[in-house]
Amino acid sequence: MQKVALAEPLVDTVELKAVVTKPCLTYSINLYTVKVEDLSFSAPFTLEIERNDYIHAFISWFDVEFSACHKPLKFSTGPHAKYTHWKQTVFYITDYLIVNKGEAIQGRISSKPTEKNPRDLDVRVEYSFDAADPTRSKDETLEYKMC
Repeated sequence: MQKVALAEPLVDTVELKAVVTKPCLTYSINLYTVKVEDLSFSAPFTLEIERNDYIHAFISWFDVEFSACHKPLKFSTGPHAKYTHWKQTVFYITDYLIVNKGEAIQGRISSKPTEKNPRDLDVRVEYSFDAADPTRSKDETLEYKMC
């Protein structure tokens, strides 16, 4: 597995038509019971490819649901939802993947506060893409610093 040094992810708006996979929930937090130690996590993911295309990056966003109030409120910061100032976080990979509908990317995302500043994050993305054609397969570990 190739390991790449720290890079900085990009906070930007991603158009829905650029998304090649089905979305995948990787981590959920209950705001009523969350503890500081819950904010560091490592979670597996599987991304199912929906069409033949190229993948240049992984994106992340958050969805929020306030359900214990008189008028429940939900919103998403994802590319499928109305624009918010939070946008999405784009984690570029070292080289693009050529993917086909029905294939999948397996991986793990880990996140923890940095040692120097608990408001910054160290994010690690490990992924494995086993394509039908082995020349398109790739395994990679990427490390990012979000400041």
